[in-house]
Amino acid sequence: MDSTDRKALEQLFEDVSHYFALLSQPTRLKILYAVCQGERTVNDIVAEVESTQANVSRQLNMLYRARILARRKEGSQVYYRIEDERTVELCRMVCGRMASRSGMVVPGVTA
Repeated sequence: MDSTDRKALEQLFEDVSHYFALLSQPTRLKILYAVCQGERTVNDIVAEVESTQANVSRQLNMLYRARILARRKEGSQVYYRIEDERTVELCRMVCGRMASRSGMVVPGVTA
């Protein structure tokens, strides 16, 4: 492998590491689970995740900047929806795997 390929591979591993770090925070996973049920307002997400408005907004912004979520504004409400279905598929697969290991059944999560 030449040095150009090595650098590209190193960058790829760095990018993948950042992606998994983004998904490693439980509140962000709860947000994804909430939004997987359909487009939701920030207030709906805050209520479902049971966290503070400030924390949820910060986590939503990170997921938006990573292009995992999309958002739109209607009046004073901000709505979020899934933009990256592959991330959702990955989360469902991993959550399903972990749930099945512990004998849990979680709606919307596949084993």
